[in-house]
Amino acid sequence: MLFCFFLGPFGAHRFFLGQIGTAVIQLLTLGGCGIWYLIDLIMILVGKYKDADGNYIKSPINNN
Repeated sequence: MLFCFFLGPFGAHRFFLGQIGTAVIQLLTLGGCGIWYLIDLIMILVGKYKDADGNYIKSPINNN
């Protein structure tokens, strides 16, 4: 969650989770002009974001 919050416009959270293709696109567009970055952040907060292997990423706020 912190990667996405602080470095989201650069796609750092996607690089870390192994989503290299979309990370490069997010890096080049600065997080889709901020929109893509916000969507990722919200998905992480509600617990609906998956890594490259299909595992859900758990937020410290939402420990389902």
